[in-house]
Amino acid sequence: MQIRDIRATTVTVPLEAPLRHANGCHWGRFVRTIVEVETDNGLIGLGEMGGGGDSAEAVFRAMKSYLVGRDPARIEEMRFLIANPTASLYNNRTQVLAALEFACLDILGQAWGAPVCDILGGRLRDAVPFASYLFFRYPDPRTGAGEVRTANQMVEYAHALKRRCGFRTHKLKGGVFHPDYELEVYRALAEAFPGDSLRFDPNAVWSTEQAIRFGQAIEGLRNDYLEDPVFGLNGMRRTRQMVRVPLATNTVVVNFEQLAANALDTAVDVILLDTTFWGGIRACVKAAGVCETFQLGVAVHSSGELGIQLATMLHLGAVLPNLSFAADAHYHHLAGDVIEGGPMRYEDGAIRVPDKPGLGVTLDREKLREYHELYLRLGGYPYDQDPARPGWTPLVPNDRWADPHDARPVAIPF
Repeated sequence: MQIRDIRATTVTVPLEAPLRHANGCHWGRFVRTIVEVETDNGLIGLGEMGGGGDSAEAVFRAMKSYLVGRDPARIEEMRFLIANPTASLYNNRTQVLAALEFACLDILGQAWGAPVCDILGGRLRDAVPFASYLFFRYPDPRTGAGEVRTANQMVEYAHALKRRCGFRTHKLKGGVFHPDYELEVYRALAEAFPGDSLRFDPNAVWSTEQAIRFGQAIEGLRNDYLEDPVFGLNGMRRTRQMVRVPLATNTVVVNFEQLAANALDTAVDVILLDTTFWGGIRACVKAAGVCETFQLGVAVHSSGELGIQLATMLHLGAVLPNLSFAADAHYHHLAGDVIEGGPMRYEDGAIRVPDKPGLGVTLDREKLREYHELYLRLGGYPYDQDPARPGWTPLVPNDRWADPHDARPVAIPF
């Protein structure tokens, strides 16, 4: 079996509402690149990567000269072929490698009649629990509904998600408003869900002193962890010395060198593994093994997935013995998907691991065409810009907070 072709298609999939974060906003949609790897015996494996457009599609076209004619089972050789660590100093292809690894594992599972999790050692769980991923939100530009700006709106939205999906862990994405205001919102969530777990993530835009003040203020709550309160291992280490809440990251430990540094001089308690950022599912399994050895916590990070990458997260979650926290996912914010059957369903706060061969998902060709055409009409969006504050950029540490009393409508093209 040999690779015959590689195709990439950029799509944009609508969200229920624009999602605000510390560095900007998701402008009511996600832009993703869908990758298809086809073999000479007619199998098609699926991959997915964040972002898209001409440059992303050109990268995957360029990979044809590297991979066409090669065996998709030789994934470790593919890692060095396209993401050699010294060559990658000049052209970091980690996320490209991840998308291609997803597709090759999908092919192998189809060829061998086994789900990807069985290839990785066999599932330990049949469903992966998830946290609600709560954002401050602008209203949907198409309907005017869905705003989340106040503590009451956040609590109401979290209740609605719990009724719909069954979440028992709630993650609040902060870093938008002043930390004191977001502390009030976080405390309101804790009061509204006294039996549930909580986690908070300001996307590393606080100073160490702000992080310590906030971390000490939440010590009495039922926290899983405080995620990326500051940027940099030393800032995390200083915060950890002063705060009795576990610290987590998907920012400052995202490769094996950083993981080694953290194991030698601990700054982070919980490592959030991302199948894209780490370069594939296999790399995450390997990193989880290191975390198991050094007794570091493990969770699964979300980078704005559609159903293909969600499937990789589910297969990863199925095989990790030390998955000690509910996974993150943006998935419930989506208004659609590119896989057959539409978005996967939550049951009691969890999603079942696919049991069909490979990743267990199939492209809906009509949806792929629809969302590709939507991308061609709308183009990309500046993830690191706020549509309500043209020209704004955060500092790190930040002092340019949004105004929580500003309820003016925001014009977002759609």
